[in-house]
This record gives sequence, structure tokens and C-alpha cells, in this order.
Amino acid sequence: MDILVFTLKSAAYALTEPYWAFQLAVMAYILHRKNVKTAAIQKMIMGQSVDRAFVLTISQVVIGIFAGLAASVIMSYLGVVFDEGSVVDLIFLATILFLFYNPRFASIAYTGAVMCILSLVLGYAAASTGQQAWNILKLDVPAVMTMVSVILLVEGILIILDGKRGSVPVFTNREGKVMGGFILQRYWIVPVSMFFMLHDPALAASQASVPMPQWWPLIRSTTPADVLQNALVVLIPLYGLMGFNSITFTRNRQRKAAETGAFKIACGIALFALAQTAVDNTFIRVILPALALAAHEGWVQLDRRRELNGKAKYVSTNGMMVLEVLPESAAAEMGIRSGDTLMKINDSSIENEKMLTEALQQGPSFIWLSIKRENGKLEQLNYGKMFKDKQLGLLLVPQGVPENNMIINFDDNILSRTIDKIKGKENDK
Repeated sequence: MDILVFTLKSAAYALTEPYWAFQLAVMAYILHRKNVKTAAIQKMIMGQSVDRAFVLTISQVVIGIFAGLAASVIMSYLGVVFDEGSVVDLIFLATILFLFYNPRFASIAYTGAVMCILSLVLGYAAASTGQQAWNILKLDVPAVMTMVSVILLVEGILIILDGKRGSVPVFTNREGKVMGGFILQRYWIVPVSMFFMLHDPALAASQASVPMPQWWPLIRSTTPADVLQNALVVLIPLYGLMGFNSITFTRNRQRKAAETGAFKIACGIALFALAQTAVDNTFIRVILPALALAAHEGWVQLDRRRELNGKAKYVSTNGMMVLEVLPESAAAEMGIRSGDTLMKINDSSIENEKMLTEALQQGPSFIWLSIKRENGKLEQLNYGKMFKDKQLGLLLVPQGVPENNMIINFDDNILSRTIDKIKGKENDK
């Protein structure tokens, strides 16, 4: 119970102490700016934002706090401890910085693996030359990999539950056929409290030690259990990011997030087992960071090939495929969902966007739509409040290249390309 209480106190400290609260505010501001851009893109594409930037940001902070607390409690009970000379905080800092350079690298799995590899290389250089000045990182590889495994586990759960929010609809062109899809970028601000073992008497005197029960730690460590039992260990909070950055043309948003989250969870479980093996196996300890890095890059490349070569999900053939539905619109009230196909409106077949627009411009207050659900089921929907100021609220996948040329090449900079296209469109007006 003492471990839980001290972990909760450390989390509260990270939220209320001015230094840490300032870090939280800065990170929230950074994410808010990204969310403002996301909402603006949604509005430019659809005429109205699907998500509000403020709501996106608040959810990233609140959900992230609970996720960080969960990760902190798990690591505290397991007994993940770092030496005071460890620079594990650089892993969290690097994750945040990578968000500005390339979001695909903004992952604890990536930065943790890279830092561990650097630590092993520098440690080998120090041992070979006798110059300990080389050994500046001093990372405990099994401890870092255990930390990464726990964070991956929690991150995977977050992606499954909340990863689809804040997505941006986009189109791409493959072999003359227009495909709809979604850019998925979702991050959470995570305060994680971790145990550090202190040696400096002056520093130790200024910190409140956490009393440990006899059964602690639950996992094996490179530091002997009797040393940990008698050592002065304190909980220190650090801020980092969890999240993912992806795109899908072959699956819906829910499935994409679920598959990515499931991979993260599986990777976290496997990494945890290997990290425990690495405690007394030097070979595993040396190759484990490279394995973690290979798993991260392997998933990115596999997912990319699946998107490039897989069957497109959002393509208009017989009828018009619905890519996105605006909230509180007529379509939303009718129960139309992304992935449905509009077949008829008022008994007239819908073969292109122009036919749908012309039918709506006739001004009937009562319309009925024949649609085919994502599972192939045919339904007829009626709506009796289609007044002139009421929008149908649908983003449809065009059958040909649209006049505004909002077609984006599929590559790693797809979000930037989307923004540039929209800016060019606005400047032409």
C-alpha cells in the first residue's frame, strides 16, 4: 500500500509543482497547436470541423495523466529502478523532440532502443580504452527495456481505445482510381514516476525515501535484491509522450487503431520477457535494444506495404462511398456512417456527386436514401427535416479526380502534403 500511496503522491507532485506543471502546460500548448491545425484541415476539407481543438487537447492531457499513473504504478510494484547517474530522462526528452522532426520516431520503443544501443557502444569504448569518460549514458539495459515494455503495453491500450480520434480524411490516386482514407495522429502527454536509487548523501537527505515491503521487487534486476531493499530509492516524475502516427486506405479507423494497439501490447509482453532474460544473459542484453528497434521499424514497413498493396476500402464503384460524416448533420441524424455506400436518393440512382447535388438542390424537405452498409446489408433511410439551411454533411469518395485536385501522394509526409495542397487551394481563391 505504501508503494501505491507514494506513487500517487509523486503523480500529484508532477501536476502541481510549478516546474513540472510548466512542462505540462508547454507540452499541452504544443499539442494544442497541432490540434488547431487538424481541426482547420477538417474544416477546409468538409466545411466544418469534426473535432474541436480544445476538446482534443484536454482529452490528450486527461487520458495521458491516467495512462501515466497506470504505467507508474505497474513499474513501481514490479521494481523498475534506475541509478541516480542514469540519463533515462533523455529517452523521454528525445521522444518529445522527435515529434517535431518526424512523428514516426516519437516512440518510447524507438528512443529507448536507440539510447540503449548508444549506451552499450559507449560503455564498450570506455572498457576498451580505459577512459571512463566515454561511459556517459550508463543505462541499465534490462531496466530500460522493462520500462519500455510497460509503456508499450499501456500505449497499446490507449491506441485501441482512443487512437481514432482527431483523424483527417484524405484522398489518394492509384492507377487512375481515387481512394479515400484517413491520417491518424494521436498523442497523449504522460507523466511517469519512476524509482531512482540515490548515493549522494546530500541529495538523499533532501528526498523522502519510499519504504519497501519484503516481497519487493517482483522482477529480477541487475542490482541485487538485498541492495535494493536497503537502498534509498525515491520516486521522480518525468514527462513523455505516448501515441502513434499512421495512415489507412485499406481499413477503417477502428480496425487500424486496434491492429496497431494489439501489436504494441504483444511487443510489450515479448520485450518484458526478454528484458528479464537479459538480466543474467549478456548476449540477450546486447541484442535486445536492436531487436526492439527492428520490431518498431519492421511494423512501420509492414504496415506501409499493406497500405500500398492492399485492397482499397473507400472506393466508389456502384454508388458513392461515404468517407466521413459531419456530427449533428442530417446524415448523422439519419444514421449514415463512414463506410456506407449511397445507392439512391428519392428513387434516383446516384452515380456521381453531381447527381446527388442536383437531387438535393431541388429543395425537398423530405428525402429517402437507399444505402448499402459496410457489411453489405441494404437499408432505406428517411429524413423529413431537409430544409435549405440544413446540410447533408457527407464527405464522399469521388469516382474520378475531383476538380479541386485534393489528391495526395502516399508517402511519409502525407500530412504536410495535405496542408500544402489546402493552402494552395485557399491562395487560388
